Amino acid sequence: MSAFAPRRSHRPSYMSTDYLKRILTSKVYDVAVESPLDLASQVSARIQNTVLLKREDTQPVFSFKLRGAYNKMANLSAADLKRGVIAASAGNHAQGVALSAKRLGCRAVIVMPVTTPSVKIDAVRALGGEVVLFGDSFTDSAAHAKEIEKKEKLTFVHPFDDPDVIAGQGTVGMEILRQHPGPIDAIFVAIGGGGLISGVAAYVKQLRPDIKIIGVQTFDSDAMIRSIKAGRRITLTDVGLFSDGTAVKQVGLETFKLAREYVDDYVQVDTDAICAAIKDVFQDTRSVLEPAGALALAGAKRYAALHKWKGKTLVAITCGANMNFDRLRFVAERADVGEAREALFALSIPEQRGSFLRLCEAVGDRSVTEFNYRISEAEQAHVFVGLQIRSEAEQHKLAANFQKKGFPTLDLTGNEMAKTHLRYMVGGRSVLAKHEMLFRFEFPERPGALTRFLSNMSPNWNISLFHYRNQGDDYGRILVGIQVPPEDKKEFRAFLDGLGYIYWNETDNPAYKLFL
Repeated sequence: MSAFAPRRSHRPSYMSTDYLKRILTSKVYDVAVESPLDLASQVSARIQNTVLLKREDTQPVFSFKLRGAYNKMANLSAADLKRGVIAASAGNHAQGVALSAKRLGCRAVIVMPVTTPSVKIDAVRALGGEVVLFGDSFTDSAAHAKEIEKKEKLTFVHPFDDPDVIAGQGTVGMEILRQHPGPIDAIFVAIGGGGLISGVAAYVKQLRPDIKIIGVQTFDSDAMIRSIKAGRRITLTDVGLFSDGTAVKQVGLETFKLAREYVDDYVQVDTDAICAAIKDVFQDTRSVLEPAGALALAGAKRYAALHKWKGKTLVAITCGANMNFDRLRFVAERADVGEAREALFALSIPEQRGSFLRLCEAVGDRSVTEFNYRISEAEQAHVFVGLQIRSEAEQHKLAANFQKKGFPTLDLTGNEMAKTHLRYMVGGRSVLAKHEMLFRFEFPERPGALTRFLSNMSPNWNISLFHYRNQGDDYGRILVGIQVPPEDKKEFRAFLDGLGYIYWNETDNPAYKLFL
């Protein structure tokens, strides 16, 4: 049994029977369609399990979110509908509420962070929603939405923590069992606030308790997993933003109760695994998912590998496809690492004639994806190398072979700083960079964001290294070297905490010491 597994009775509780009735009577099909359950043939063959994709990315707003939003709004009184509804969202829930309001003929006010990409804002407006831009985060927008709710007497449509919303999402589980009456070993569901997995689990566990319900979260947005472990709801200080559709700091009260009752296990994945899953779905369906939409498939692949599953039938809910096109550049770059098709190494070779040739001979006939070098020392050279591989095992064999050939090797395949920044800026170290400290930052990406970041940097310390590359994401990534004298360390820490940006201290990162 998993460390996450709840202790539950096999007898239906009042809560379960109530949700079963709510789901069976949900009013979702005025706006939603019964999405297909498609075989992912290439993924299935590769991981030796039957993988079925529940294609919620094919809904009219390219996400499951309209199910819960419409069910909530369709159950409102005529007086409530006449006054109108309000929601806070940066994307899929906003479009679900706007479309539902259009169908029901009511006013919909959507509060969105000012960092929301224009493609999402335009989509909400095209559906008739009134967009209010406020704050840098969902938390800011939600607080402002509550103020408007009271002032204008609107009805708040919560993105996940509402029984009618949960029941609407639960119709996804109802469809899966109807579409595939045969054996199913596990259903994998992405978790943000918990609305989708709560609804799916509440339904499936009453009719097919043998099916495992497995939640999937990213390592940097794991509020549900931490809450289940702690036995109470945990609020995260920061959340990773790549899978923005699941970037929630605290899960719902109702969704937490349902997850404790019905969810069997959890698995976590990283950004590279999500990128690989996006590529997998494209190769099988020619559809492009958003990161949150590919989270369940990434989790299914990792869980099957961890538990050495073969011959199982796995369902992954592809829950959204509202992808910003510009993000595809980043996804394409990271997908091969996530699928163990590219390995990154730092290799040290003697700074003498013939060294490069010997290194190339050690590489052999493998395809080289990257090769960066800058002279930095008289006796030794450091080379950043990317190579195509067929499996993670080959990655480890390559590293061992380089060592055997006399080239000290550092495997950088899992080094976030190396993958995001270093591979674009290998240039050698400087004797002028005295007392340099290295930090990696993330900040909301919008016009002028880089200028605002720089204006917040104190003039007391010199910037000795800087790298920024626009990846088309909703947030920016910056690598900064700052010269901080030892006597200023305390003041500098206070400065960092006051910036208001997520940051990581990379000063001890071995890749930095080799190349920068």
